[in-house]
Amino acid sequence: MNEPRRVEHQQTDKGYVPVYTTAVVEQPWDDYKAEDHATWGTLYQRQRELLVGRASEEFLAAQDAMGMTPHAIPRFEQLNEVLGAATGWTLIGVEGLLPELDFFDHLANRRFPVTWWIRRPDQIDYIAEPDLFHDLFGHVPLLMNPLFADYMQAYGRGGVKAHGVGPEALVNLTRLYWCTVEFGLINTPDGLRIYGSGIVSSKGESLYSLESDAPNRIGFDLERVMRTRYRIDTYQKTYFVIDSFAQLIDATGPDFTPLYAKLAEQDAIAAGTVLGSDRVYTRGTGEGWASDGDV
Repeated sequence: MNEPRRVEHQQTDKGYVPVYTTAVVEQPWDDYKAEDHATWGTLYQRQRELLVGRASEEFLAAQDAMGMTPHAIPRFEQLNEVLGAATGWTLIGVEGLLPELDFFDHLANRRFPVTWWIRRPDQIDYIAEPDLFHDLFGHVPLLMNPLFADYMQAYGRGGVKAHGVGPEALVNLTRLYWCTVEFGLINTPDGLRIYGSGIVSSKGESLYSLESDAPNRIGFDLERVMRTRYRIDTYQKTYFVIDSFAQLIDATGPDFTPLYAKLAEQDAIAAGTVLGSDRVYTRGTGEGWASDGDV
């Protein structure tokens, strides 16, 4: 294992430039400062209180089962005992953002990369890249759910394959990850609930995604999602709603190669567009939307 570094995006006159690292490191738990544990505790307690009645029950129950608390940053080795027994996944420490193929390979082998360092106190409400809180609080709990755990492995295997198909296929597949794993909603008997990690780890987007009149909320359809552009710098214009985690498994079962060929012949769909064929839960007002910047 390498000595862990804190690898962050670089701020330039053209905005943040991603910096990638492939290193796998031991979590330096004894080196965390009181400030780090306090930041974890503040974020954890705030989000847990906010997510009751907003996050999916599967997420909340999984987080409880893992034994996470606000008292200190969890130890990866302790979480791995619980996670490994539940679904066979393992957390690995990383220094920052991974290159795509490395990330896919880890997922395909049921290894989930977790950034070892946590944001600074002045970044408590927003950070431009994944840190320990986003990864551990947002992503890891649902790996306790067998269906979602299998979906993540299937996604990793699909990513390795898409990497060999070409850049357009990777764009399509990245949209699927963004609209499900990061910013997905799920329909439940009690109404729409959050499961995407980018939402559950964000105070503002936890409220916005469910309660704002601005965004669209549209039923999940694989081809539709893989054609749809999205936002990386603001709240989402459109959230896609699954009926169950089994739906994700069913959607990713077939070989995507013919779908990539079909998608290559179609135009991308702007982030805020509502199609006549969409299953619409909410048609957003569009208030506050940026007019450009979809990716």
